Amino acid sequence: MEPFPVINSTLSASHLGLFLQDKYQLSSNTTCGLLKTGINDSYLVIDGTDKYVFRVYSLNWRTEKEIQEEIRLLNLLRENGIPVSYPLADANNNYIQQLNAPEGSRFGVLFSFAKGEKLLNFPAELHYKAGEIMARMHQLIVGMKLDRVTYTPQVVLKDSFGQLKKFISVDTEEMVFMASAQQYLLGEIEKADIVLIRHGAVHLDIWFDNLSIDKKKDITIFDFDFCGNGWLCYDIAYYILQLHSTEKDENECKLKTDAFLKGYQSITPISDEEKRLLPILGVSLYFFYLGIQCQRFDNWSNAFLNEGYLKRFINLLVRKYFEKNGLG
Repeated sequence: MEPFPVINSTLSASHLGLFLQDKYQLSSNTTCGLLKTGINDSYLVIDGTDKYVFRVYSLNWRTEKEIQEEIRLLNLLRENGIPVSYPLADANNNYIQQLNAPEGSRFGVLFSFAKGEKLLNFPAELHYKAGEIMARMHQLIVGMKLDRVTYTPQVVLKDSFGQLKKFISVDTEEMVFMASAQQYLLGEIEKADIVLIRHGAVHLDIWFDNLSIDKKKDITIFDFDFCGNGWLCYDIAYYILQLHSTEKDENECKLKTDAFLKGYQSITPISDEEKRLLPILGVSLYFFYLGIQCQRFDNWSNAFLNEGYLKRFINLLVRKYFEKNGLG
């Protein structure tokens, strides 16, 4: 009997371990264990005292060229002293592996391990340091063009809203708000003075879940899967947005937001126009990532995404942040 077709599979960690031993000339004691499944699947690879993370991209999620561009960006950052988890080439100097999964050919890349741990809440001085690192990164990649997605209003606000409509009726109070907010955000972005806004390569997903902090208080940024082209202030806006999500105490949130911005501006300035756009772009990224959750329903978000979840997300996060910043 022929195997029944699948849309997504979880590759065997033990067999991946043997595969990686061969490709990267690791020792026979190397172990490989599943860290998490998601938009992509991540595996922890341990060879003695050395640790790595092997990412297996979902089928048709990123093209080989897009992954090459992610690798190009990471190598540039590493070469210039930006603390990032970086890709590792195999014994034949190849960065990208092709894996013949049941659903089709998937790509895999081995990354250095970001030492430390994810911290939901951390002191203001570390937010200052995160701001410094982001600013140094932006100084390096301002004007850089990747052969990947450009985060235009169409991509961030319009396409994502179209994804939302598949899971929640446009007649609900929440979607009426989202439609109104979308038009406001599009209008504010349309009248932006682009001469005063820096453009280049962006990470688009820098928050606590993609930062590792070690015992020496050193920060490493990882997971550049959403990197692309856009206004650099998108990264600033997203970081601040997530601070407002994780820090429930208003005074603590303001303290840490101010520390992050001071750290950033100790390296390079943020124009007044970029500052004006920060809450606008932050809410826009709520739209974008809700759209991603809806887009990836078949092989990621179905465990939690439904109309009730979307209503709570819109009311407790999107609408709250929108109104808190006096938008609309």
